[in-house]
Amino acid sequence: MLIGPGGVGKGTLAQRLVEKDDRLWLSRSWTTRPKRATEKGDEYVFVERATFESAIDDDRFLEWAEFQGNLYGTPLPTSPSEADVLLEIEVQGAEQVRRHNPDSVVFLILPPSMDQLEQRLRGRGDSPEHVAQRLSSTPHELARGHELADYVVVNDEVERAADEILSILEELRRHRRNPPEKD
Repeated sequence: MLIGPGGVGKGTLAQRLVEKDDRLWLSRSWTTRPKRATEKGDEYVFVERATFESAIDDDRFLEWAEFQGNLYGTPLPTSPSEADVLLEIEVQGAEQVRRHNPDSVVFLILPPSMDQLEQRLRGRGDSPEHVAQRLSSTPHELARGHELADYVVVNDEVERAADEILSILEELRRHRRNPPEKD
């Protein structure tokens, strides 16, 4: 799971990870928020609130949460059998996934600085009010994220951050294939 405050670059990083590693399968989250002008439209499955709530009632989500008036959720994954599922989610969602799957691996993605985070939020076309809301929730998200995270990666440069994550994943896969012997 990639978690971190809005604007930290989780989506860009997730896309780069699946481009570099064909053993990763990115689960696309649903949201009720409107598509941003800077988005292509494949970042989320954009749905009406009633559609999302119906999916909740049908127990079709691995996790879901309401964040700043919008619903976000990860449908139950239907990944290829040999793939590792990659989730790009909010901290609340990561808490839910961890309760159901304690062995899941959490990467907290950090911005290089709070100033750069603010610049990224403004650069993606968010309203000044939304930027202020996001920045005000960041300290809480970071505090919870540090509690959940197995690994912390600074997204100062996408290629470097992706390589760091892939290096960690390769080591985890190696341990999964060849578990250490017990004494």
